[in-house]
Amino acid sequence: MQYRRLGRAGLKVSEICLGTMTFGNGADEAEAARMVHAAMDAGVNFFDTANSYVAGVSETMLGKALKGRRDRAVVASKVFNPMGGGPNDSGMSRLHIKQAVEESLRRLQTDYIDVYFLHHVDIQVPLEEALSALDDLVRQGKVLYTGCSNYEAWRLMEALWLSDTHGWARFDAYQPQYSLVVRDIDEEILPACQAKGLGVVVWSPLAGGYLAGKYRPGSLQAEGTRSAEGWGFNSRFFTANHGEILQTLLDTARALDRSAAQIALRWVMDQPAITSAIVGARNVQQLGDTLAAGGWRLPDEALAKLNSVSVQPRRYPAAFEETMVERRNSAIKRPAAK
Repeated sequence: MQYRRLGRAGLKVSEICLGTMTFGNGADEAEAARMVHAAMDAGVNFFDTANSYVAGVSETMLGKALKGRRDRAVVASKVFNPMGGGPNDSGMSRLHIKQAVEESLRRLQTDYIDVYFLHHVDIQVPLEEALSALDDLVRQGKVLYTGCSNYEAWRLMEALWLSDTHGWARFDAYQPQYSLVVRDIDEEILPACQAKGLGVVVWSPLAGGYLAGKYRPGSLQAEGTRSAEGWGFNSRFFTANHGEILQTLLDTARALDRSAAQIALRWVMDQPAITSAIVGARNVQQLGDTLAAGGWRLPDEALAKLNSVSVQPRRYPAAFEETMVERRNSAIKRPAAK
């Protein structure tokens, strides 16, 4: 297992992060504990949850599974989604953040959360209110590092500017959707994260299971998968040539004698801006296959082939400006104006 710094922070996390959305929703408490222990035995030190996953059950199960091993784990959780029926039981208000973190700490059976993410965008709360509330948590030692998920590039930059201006703890991590078939963040968000030193922790690197090897090009349904149960992937975000990408993935997996899931995960982790990829599973057997994606790299030819088939067309203004370096450099060959 490889370990990488979380952006410019000193914290080091495993390139594979165990996601716990299935804890209580496909995996019972005993199986959840087995997965946590198997992951740690394989070198995983990074675990991702959220207060809203199965109404808090995921955090509770993770806390129990980490008992006696908490000091070896980096735990990430999130806040935003409704946790009750009251008007202040969701969102990014100072009140809700204060209440939510205390409940998460209780469920996780810990006195601090390593990485605390703002789970979604809340346009009803000023960024200053949410960011100052997070800064309070850092100063109190209840949260060590902060981050956001699903923010647009401009909103991320605004948040970083506000934190720097006020001397607040700034975001150290960003959590986006990213996979071979969903590469929207390449154009604006990844360059922003690289420029500002944020770690990038990817969710849905297997595109909700679409890239795990059970699907065939041209079909978005497969027996025995989440799609058959009616809660599959968000295919509306898939690029138009997702079938071609899937076929290339399957061919690459066959050529390298690896599973499709391992190749898809390895591709994500081999992208230069990515810190860690969140993987989920329902049982230890399923988890074992994905954990085998750690500790090696794709051959250059395979990486180039997957990069090429999945790259998305650049949009305005990047597409308009991409020739300007050549235009400027070629200007020096012209005779000087007299």
